Amino acid sequence: MPPRRAAVPSFAKVNLSLKVLGRRADGYHELRTVFQTVGLHDRIEFDFAPARRGLEIELEDALAIPDNLALRAARLYCESEGVRGALRMKLRKRIPMGAGLGGGSSNAAAVLLALGALTGRRTPLGRLRRMAESLGSDVPFFLYGGTALGLGRGEELYPLPEARPCSMLILAPPVHVSTAEAYRALGRPSLTSPFDSRKLNVFQSFVWRMENLSGTENDFEAAVFGLHPELARWKRKLERLGAHAARLSGSGAALFGVFPDRAKLQGALPKFSKEPLKVFSTTLLSRARYRARVLGSLREHVIGNDWPPVSRYERHEL
Repeated sequence: MPPRRAAVPSFAKVNLSLKVLGRRADGYHELRTVFQTVGLHDRIEFDFAPARRGLEIELEDALAIPDNLALRAARLYCESEGVRGALRMKLRKRIPMGAGLGGGSSNAAAVLLALGALTGRRTPLGRLRRMAESLGSDVPFFLYGGTALGLGRGEELYPLPEARPCSMLILAPPVHVSTAEAYRALGRPSLTSPFDSRKLNVFQSFVWRMENLSGTENDFEAAVFGLHPELARWKRKLERLGAHAARLSGSGAALFGVFPDRAKLQGALPKFSKEPLKVFSTTLLSRARYRARVLGSLREHVIGNDWPPVSRYERHEL
């Protein structure tokens, strides 16, 4: 039986808005955020040869990422679903690491979505989601894509009406912002009940009028900009060059600017050529487009357009 091969995109995300309400009893922080997938993506190449016994999993990763989430996701899926065979994966990274763009979480979700199609397992979305939650707070979002409200640690998700497919610049500086350091600088107290009504009102107002992305906020900005003032300068530069929304994504250090049209973005792009930054030109990616891109990459291995992808291989073939 020939190996089953596919090259699956693994898309980045930004946080269009992010409010941190306080520290919970379990040590995590209570969040209110709007996740949004964007066109910037990594690629994971899969080669799976089914077998009747044994399991081998290998990941080729030029960056040698420690405790790689893609490899952890593959092991979890194969062990949970009883997969037997040889799985070879190659991760081609383009999403900057540790930038608040969700690259590792996206890689994990892409593996979970692809392996069902390649191994003949028709794993329900609920079971995939439980696997995703065990891998990290942001991983479940990438099982869905598009625009979504995230509550709790970000793992409680609700679909939102799609934002317009706006043009976007993403700036990735050579700065590493530790998430733990960002939370310490933020200095949120333990949660009390009810939640901070002012923060919730501001967040709810943004969600209601999100059609033009006005009112985006990120609670981490003041704290992170205090640690890294150059980030504030680049954010102001995005705004001066015509971005009608410019924000830190997650706890940073990546920044994004949403532009009203492609022409404005093209005018801004060369202005960053001499800055010590990686600059990516991309767009907001709708849920439908996100799923179409993933399904398209698995087309020879799936039936129809159901989500999650439905494998054309019967389990008894393995």
